[in-house]
Amino acid sequence: MGESSGEVAMDDHPAVHPGDDTSSSETLDTGRQQNKEGDIPCEETCSVKSENPAQVKTKQADRLAVKRIVDKRFACTECDYRAAFRSQLLIHTRKHTGEKPYKCDQCEYSASQKGSLDQHMTKHTGEKDYKCDECDYAAATKHSLDQHMTRHTGEKPFMCGECGYRTANRASLTVHMRKHTGVKPYKCGQCDYSAAKKGNLDQHMTKHSGEKPYMCGKCGYRTARKIDLSRHMRTHTSEKPYKCDQCDYAVTDKRHLKKHLDKHAS
Repeated sequence: MGESSGEVAMDDHPAVHPGDDTSSSETLDTGRQQNKEGDIPCEETCSVKSENPAQVKTKQADRLAVKRIVDKRFACTECDYRAAFRSQLLIHTRKHTGEKPYKCDQCEYSASQKGSLDQHMTKHTGEKDYKCDECDYAAATKHSLDQHMTRHTGEKPFMCGECGYRTANRASLTVHMRKHTGVKPYKCGQCDYSAAKKGNLDQHMTKHSGEKPYMCGKCGYRTARKIDLSRHMRTHTSEKPYKCDQCDYAVTDKRHLKKHLDKHAS
């Protein structure tokens, strides 16, 4: 019985042949030293095999995927947005609630993020430190200048995988994708209206408030939409930017040009 237990114990330790002067630990140390010198491969001395590079990459990718899931643990209850920090989620939820805690002290403008307010303030100061070296354009932010530069380069690196639409900036692509997904994150707090664009929600809200912030300096005409004011101003300037490519017809309103083109098509 004792001999049997002794054999099991021996199986748990490296074998040392009779006559060897070195202990098992010394043998391992020797193996490590030889491996460092490049004489004997690690697999032969310590029985540890190096991993395939592809396996290493796969494990790293798996770890990153898990890290992303853990890092973005704060989820929005209104849409699929996830954030790594509670503060980021708080800012995001303002898109749904319409909350704008950052207010301009020189006009009625308010924003959901401090950075947006800082950018707005440059309209009052007139400060435009970012200048285009291709033309006389100047901007208050580097982002605005970068976006402007695509007009010179024609670069449109962001492409829709559904229809091939291309754009110069990521934000435009994000808004465009909502045409395919049907996502409308901007919701009215007074009715069931929702919109894919914040501008559309702002325009809708004027129906509830009756506000018409855009006024013509020539005749006092007021409107809720900036585009309507731009269209109205052409009645004073007589500008007709929309021209037919099949005749000499020109008009102030793009919608009228579309109706005119239908006549040529028929």
